[in-house]
Amino acid sequence: MAEMANPDLDGIDGVRMTWNVWPRTKVEASKCVIPLAACISPIRRHPDIPSLPYAPLRCRTCSAALNAFARVDFTAKIWICPFCYQRNHFPPHYHMISETNLPGELYPQYTTVEYTLPSPASAAGQFDPKTGAPTQVASSVFVFVLDTCMIEEELGFAKSALKQAIGLLPENALVGFVSFGTQAHVHELGFSEMSKVYVFRGNKEVTKDQILDQLGLGASSRRAPSSGYPKGMQNGFQSSGVNRFLLPASDCEFALNLLLDELQSDQWPVQPGHRPQRCTGIALSVAAGLLGACLPGTGARIVALVGGPCTEGPGTIVSKDLSDPVRSHKDLDKDAAPYYKKAVKFYDSVAKQLVDQGHVLDLFASALDQVGVAEMKVAVERTGGLVVLSESFGHSVFKDSFKRVFEDGEQSLGLCFNGTLEVNCSKDIKIQGAIGPCSSLEKKGPSVADTVIGEGNTTAWKLCGLDKSTCLTIFFDLSSSGSNAPGAANPQLYLQFLTSYQNPEGQTLLRVTTVTRQWVDTALSSEELVQGFDQETAAVVMARLASLKMETEEGFDATRWLDRNLIRVCSKFGDYRKDDPTSFTLNPYFSLFPQFMFNLRRSQFVQVFNNSPDETAYFCMLLNRENIPNAAVMIQPSLSSYSFNSPPQPALLDVASIAADRILLLDSYFSVVVFHGMTIAQWRNMGYQLQPEHAAFAQLLQAPQEDAQMVVRDRFPVPRLVVCDQHGSQARFLLAKLNPSATYNNANEMAAGSDIIFTDDVSLQVFFEHLQKLAVQS
Repeated sequence: MAEMANPDLDGIDGVRMTWNVWPRTKVEASKCVIPLAACISPIRRHPDIPSLPYAPLRCRTCSAALNAFARVDFTAKIWICPFCYQRNHFPPHYHMISETNLPGELYPQYTTVEYTLPSPASAAGQFDPKTGAPTQVASSVFVFVLDTCMIEEELGFAKSALKQAIGLLPENALVGFVSFGTQAHVHELGFSEMSKVYVFRGNKEVTKDQILDQLGLGASSRRAPSSGYPKGMQNGFQSSGVNRFLLPASDCEFALNLLLDELQSDQWPVQPGHRPQRCTGIALSVAAGLLGACLPGTGARIVALVGGPCTEGPGTIVSKDLSDPVRSHKDLDKDAAPYYKKAVKFYDSVAKQLVDQGHVLDLFASALDQVGVAEMKVAVERTGGLVVLSESFGHSVFKDSFKRVFEDGEQSLGLCFNGTLEVNCSKDIKIQGAIGPCSSLEKKGPSVADTVIGEGNTTAWKLCGLDKSTCLTIFFDLSSSGSNAPGAANPQLYLQFLTSYQNPEGQTLLRVTTVTRQWVDTALSSEELVQGFDQETAAVVMARLASLKMETEEGFDATRWLDRNLIRVCSKFGDYRKDDPTSFTLNPYFSLFPQFMFNLRRSQFVQVFNNSPDETAYFCMLLNRENIPNAAVMIQPSLSSYSFNSPPQPALLDVASIAADRILLLDSYFSVVVFHGMTIAQWRNMGYQLQPEHAAFAQLLQAPQEDAQMVVRDRFPVPRLVVCDQHGSQARFLLAKLNPSATYNNANEMAAGSDIIFTDDVSLQVFFEHLQKLAVQS
């Protein structure tokens, strides 16, 4: 619902900033409280982005790409780079250029353009040794890793999802298969006459070289380096490895289906009172080693279906003894989780290996208890992988999300591979780092800041996997003010984002987005600064920053940190007389921000009580990777109301919105709730909607269901759909998200029949009164 109501604030560029005008000095920037940050969706689809069939011109000093803000001298055939003011000559093939004959990248409305670069196959000279024709690069590569330590029913759900996925893959996509329980099994698909399996022990760590030797891809059986980008497939070992373990979907679909039919639950005996022996870490390392040997530098994904915690070998998160519970947030805080740090270190090394190879780890975790998402987070997030957490492989959250990954057409996620994002910025702007599904490429330069936020110390990041809703947050700083404060020479600042990536067809594209904003002297007036504030983006950036600090800083109190920052924002940008709370008013450009902060401090990102470390890691990964409208709904859900006497309309996220004759639709991103008021539920139970004279009631019941289905259909991961009635047990899904303006403490002041929430949380009104008091203190 929120997305439909939202105008397209990202425009053609897909860039949103916390501040759309920038203060000139570091000191003034620190007074703004909310950091200078840009959220970019690097490959978001937009109909107006022109596609240019050639490579861009680059500045010879700072290597920024030619763009609409460059100054051009048409007679001398020279362009001046807006970033470093270097004069660059146009090459001969631009000789026809004039004011009336511009190349696409110089049109003022095309601040984002996409270049199609020559494909790596023809560039790397990959030819078929028999025919001499250029080899067809696989559009994509999927190695499925399936956990078999599950009850028959769960394994059955997982197997049928895999069969469906393989049927949906493009014919030339390469497929590999690894199954694991107490041991990891690599299945050789190229040898269909007889199923051939390579077994790895689950209880001891294996090096990359040992994996390759055991699979017959090691140094003894190869003649070419295995790291870096493909050096051409004609060296026999690589193609033999590819043909044995990775086959086109069309060739191996039958064999794989047969194999899945015969695959049973792990047969290793489990002692009573013990957990199954599950070697998730070994299975993932073997899959990464296999891909590294066969297809380094090619867009490839490891798709892991995990049904329980790792109890064997590297990556173990809990002992086999069932009386030892899986670690909780309390254990992590008290440093009482004996396996945690070691497992994170192991997955960190897997992440590094995958990033070097350019490969992605996707995680589908389905279990009633935890499976170790918190430990695996580093490998999934750094490689830009997808993550879905559900209660069972039979649940629609898993089934529908998994299918979406492989679907084509309108529903497709637009999965792309092997990306890099580079940022160029005007002099005096420094880059602190990025939060999101990326990994630092450690590319140093004059615009790297001393302070690091997230993946820092660089001006370029690796994005092994990215899709149309991937969104990264880049944090900026200003160099200390000198006599030449920024903006003295030029009132505009410029930022350029260059994203190169491979699309599913294997083409290499380069998207160049160049944006400009204005410097303002906030010491003289803060009016322009205030008008350039983006409340929604600021709320999302603060949420991402808070969740990063909760993960990396010991003893960090997120609620206090958010409160202190909010008080500073209100003191700086509110209008009031000192020490008079009643005189406090907040500028309309900031009016929604306190409400966002109120909902953020009550959200699952900050309140970890009642959530497992796996759930918290899952929520944060999605918060860090989704676009601004989606992330904003995670923080502050949207609520719509349906009733007889008015069309569907937005409702206040407040317990007062509940009424007996209303239906409410709540979208909190992870779940979508259809909530029937008491009277509506009674009429429905009596079957009024089935009587022809009550057609209007039937329509009223139908409308929120249809809108809920629209939200569910367009979202990934697919949210949980909850249909419930007032005072029913499932009503908690709605009540937990509402502002508790009516609780048992003030129930006597409420109108008869209105709902109350049993909580000691303060309401938005009380929160705001406290905020006013603290903001006006001298």
